[in-house]
Amino acid sequence: MSRIRLGMVGGGNDAFIGGVHRIASRIDDRFELVAGALSSTPEKSQASGAALGLARIYNDYKQMAIREARRKDGIEAVSIVTPNHVHYAAAREFLKRGIHVICDKPLTSTLGDAKKLVKAAEASDALFILTHNYTGYPMVRQARAMIEAGEIGTVRVVQVEYPQDWLTVEQDFKQAEWRTDPKRSGAGGSTGDIGTHAFNLACFVTGLEVETLAADLTAFVQGRQVDDNAHVMLRFAGGAKGMLWSSQVAPGNENALRVRVYGDKGGLEWAQEDPNYLWFTPFGEPKRLITRNGSGAGEAAARVSRVPPGHPEGYLEGFANIYSEAAEAITAARTGSAVAGEVTYPSIHDGLKGVQFVSACVKSSARDAAWVKLDH
Repeated sequence: MSRIRLGMVGGGNDAFIGGVHRIASRIDDRFELVAGALSSTPEKSQASGAALGLARIYNDYKQMAIREARRKDGIEAVSIVTPNHVHYAAAREFLKRGIHVICDKPLTSTLGDAKKLVKAAEASDALFILTHNYTGYPMVRQARAMIEAGEIGTVRVVQVEYPQDWLTVEQDFKQAEWRTDPKRSGAGGSTGDIGTHAFNLACFVTGLEVETLAADLTAFVQGRQVDDNAHVMLRFAGGAKGMLWSSQVAPGNENALRVRVYGDKGGLEWAQEDPNYLWFTPFGEPKRLITRNGSGAGEAAARVSRVPPGHPEGYLEGFANIYSEAAEAITAARTGSAVAGEVTYPSIHDGLKGVQFVSACVKSSARDAAWVKLDH
């Protein structure tokens, strides 16, 4: 099977997430990176592309989209790994030329752009994949399958949190700079950067939609223009209730994403920093530990696992699972055939829900944590 020709927008020499996407795209050997517009400045783009040994290096994403679409050996898909405010314009250029888009989260920096991008994706023959990488973890898939199968009964309570500590004080390096600038990150700070991950994970695992929320957003660091801490109450369709905490000012926490789901028959708990393990407690029975590729783990987890139980598998592999699922769909699209087997990845509509979540949080907090309906 031939590799899918991949381009990249953003992700130059000093960009952490670009390297993550490049590694993830090659773990299962399904993609080959051949072109890129890797920086907002031509000089950095050329230098970054040369360092990667790219065949074709462009000064900007529009030039890249136009020229690649004209080539017989042009890219089939593009990874967009820029700051949030560039996502909409860049993705639109490739979608309208029939090039599949794999985009980092959140979908866009504004709700208006998110809605326009949904329309652009729906008008295109190209696929749109959003890299909420935590949905690719095997034990997250295991939890989703167990809830879907009714093993914890009717979901009543959903608790999800994602605390970090790296913005506890003012930071002036690149990754902090754009994430705390509302012109580039959007109106949400911790809500947009990591709160969207927590929100997406809660919905993905439970299969439930959030109908309304009440949010208390705070910027604890003096002068910061976006929130660095958020407490959000959630009401799901069907009656389940939830709480979401995202924070980037919680000393002692690195990437402590955690989800707990409780039903009328039992509960589940998963933590990203210990990703090979899923705790399952049937009501009235001892707590049980399910391990990745171990006893009790099912097909949903096994399908996205690569190594035997006990070996660490996590962040990069989670991204790789999204890329490999995308590769299955793109390969099928080459011939217009149906996808063989199951393919699961976050879509443009999941991305829209994430931006709606941020918008609703900002609106609710401005109204003293009033309940706000999500604009589905």
